[in-house]
Amino acid sequence: MQQRPLGKSSLSVAPLAFGGNVFGWSADQKRSFELLDAFVDAGFNLVDTADVYSAWVPGNSGGDSETIIGKWFKQSGKRDKVIIATKVAKWDKQPGLSPINIAQAVEGSLKRLQTDHIDLYQAHEDDASVPLEETLDAFGRLIDAGKVRVIGASNYSADRLAEALKVSSENHLPRYETLQPDYNLIDRAGYEKDLEPLIRKENIGVISYYSLASGFLSGKYRSESDLAKSSARGGAVKKYLTPRGMQILAALDDIASSHHAKPAQIALAWLMARPGITAPIASATSVEQLHELMGAAELSLSDEDVAQLNTASE
Repeated sequence: MQQRPLGKSSLSVAPLAFGGNVFGWSADQKRSFELLDAFVDAGFNLVDTADVYSAWVPGNSGGDSETIIGKWFKQSGKRDKVIIATKVAKWDKQPGLSPINIAQAVEGSLKRLQTDHIDLYQAHEDDASVPLEETLDAFGRLIDAGKVRVIGASNYSADRLAEALKVSSENHLPRYETLQPDYNLIDRAGYEKDLEPLIRKENIGVISYYSLASGFLSGKYRSESDLAKSSARGGAVKKYLTPRGMQILAALDDIASSHHAKPAQIALAWLMARPGITAPIASATSVEQLHELMGAAELSLSDEDVAQLNTASE
């Protein structure tokens, strides 16, 4: 399996990340274990979660995804085959990026994950109420203590990420080696205009989320009547039912046909081929669906394929 470096760090990952937001939500513990086994046994290694997952589910309180992953680590013995990424800042039980909260939150994540270190610890969102130097120093203390290997940022603007990188450099503090932005074939402008030039200049690894635009790029939703196929995603997908959205699906269909592939695989392969993208995040709730998504890593899009998708999504 091809490995890609996470920024300038010593960590390398396969070109697809599993989104652990489904664990304890749309995938129960048994199914989650099956998905994790299938993912790792196929040669992939980056599993992304957060302390807040999945607090939005009735009956859950947060920490659910980490807890399931931790139980799987213990049962499977596959901790050493995984680059585990989790996040801090968005859980209302432990919000923000103050040094005190970071120090407390990491202990909870380590306990739930049943591990002595987190490979990639990410600021889930910016916290302008805390000086960047204080946040980065707190992360640095975790690295010095061996509890965290590498740090990353999620949902940061280009200006704030650039400022954080400057603070790291000027104060000899660890820098954010990765960024998690909302980026996919239909939602391109925000990332490409401001963030992409910065991450390529600074060699930041990119782990994009909403890689399939809430499932729209799978081709499952092509009309308003299709929205009923998913009560969870229908509302989020409706905004894509536009002439541009249909144009993108047509291009995906055309290229998928020539590669004997599925539209979702082409959409992920397009992300994987984008300079600067390390590993798009995708989630699955069945092993069959996961195998389909993993097949994207075996595809090699031609320059013409990429150009056709770029034109369709302009």
